[in-house]
Amino acid sequence: MGFLVVITFLGLFTLGFPVVYAILLPSIAYVLIEGLPLGLLAQRITYALDSFPLVAVPLFIFVGNLMNLSGITDRIFRFAYTLVGRVPGGLAQVNVFGSLVFSGMSGAALADIGGLGRIEIDAMKKRGFNPAFAGAVTAASATLGPIFPPSIPLIVYGSVTSVSIVKLLVAGIMPAILCTILLMLTVLIVATRHRHPRAERWPSLREILQTFFPALPAIVAPLLMVVGMTAGAFTPTEAAAMTAIYVILISATVYRELSMRHLWVSAILTARSSSAILIIVASAALFGWILAVEQVPQTFAAALLGLSKDPVMLLVIANLIFFVAGMFLDSTTATLLLVPIIAPPLVLAGVDPVQLGIVTIFNLMLGLLTPPMGLSLFLVSDIAKVSVRQLLRALLPFYIPLLTTLMILTFAKDFTLWLPRMIAQ
Repeated sequence: MGFLVVITFLGLFTLGFPVVYAILLPSIAYVLIEGLPLGLLAQRITYALDSFPLVAVPLFIFVGNLMNLSGITDRIFRFAYTLVGRVPGGLAQVNVFGSLVFSGMSGAALADIGGLGRIEIDAMKKRGFNPAFAGAVTAASATLGPIFPPSIPLIVYGSVTSVSIVKLLVAGIMPAILCTILLMLTVLIVATRHRHPRAERWPSLREILQTFFPALPAIVAPLLMVVGMTAGAFTPTEAAAMTAIYVILISATVYRELSMRHLWVSAILTARSSSAILIIVASAALFGWILAVEQVPQTFAAALLGLSKDPVMLLVIANLIFFVAGMFLDSTTATLLLVPIIAPPLVLAGVDPVQLGIVTIFNLMLGLLTPPMGLSLFLVSDIAKVSVRQLLRALLPFYIPLLTTLMILTFAKDFTLWLPRMIAQ
């Protein structure tokens, strides 16, 4: 019955059913066929959402929305342009660097694209950049948000696997910086080859400081959050609440651009985005419970360990599975459905659960850039006003640094884990 539920889910999804219906319909059918009480449905869904770590998800979404509406993203963009606008590639370099800074507040790829990305694409088009190239840089750099703290996908992963969310967030810092460097090198090579425009001169120290100080309160936020969590001052969920309060305070007192309308619109947008995520969480919890009862994870684990018991080889196999899944499922759904099945045998074989979390989430973020379900592709295509085909063609050079980062995370275990280990000492 467990495998029949999985096959039915895949069939419904292939036929074009929304992912929530594709998960719920076979799950409800299982409950009815097995003669289980209907109250079980409400019980499993309620149990899944009664999670303190998941409270961080709407809080960080709220932070990203509020930053977009209160002008903080504009200040981050101006500082990034002043600092790296002269580097070959100009605004394209600003796009990558600004995404790293903004990701420290939003924690989500689509929030990065919808907020700072919209500003970056418009600015690049005005400066003469090809719209497809502008969109490609934006989509590629948006993968930084989900691995740099605060990361909403890592919080979801931690809540599913019971792995320390603090360790996961800290472990994402170095991979995000590495990916940023590789993306900026790629932009430099492409921009030099095609002679893309850049700032006319290097900024003076005065100009850097003039844009740095207005952006400083926003830049400091992720640092305060990481330090607070690693020092044990607050949990990731409390860190999300503190970040939300901090953004409201600096918007009202430092920038003085906060209004009740900003708060209201941010709350409405947050409710919509959070509902979409949490309804998938609840549905997937019921689905996962059914698979656990039918011992599907145990069967899959035995099959996986039968292929190999080498941790690195198993991690490579998991990468292939997640990469294919990311092409069809959004990261939240893939995490909730696949991680409970794949993670146990890999951890049993010796794969570090924190490394697995970083590899899994970064891999699934690549799914945002791959058809047919690449949400980043469709959002950027709409903003940049280019076809998905044009966007994919412009994205080809950027798959190299992204896949290189994934390979380093897979094979260089100590690179991912040295910072969490150092902080733990």
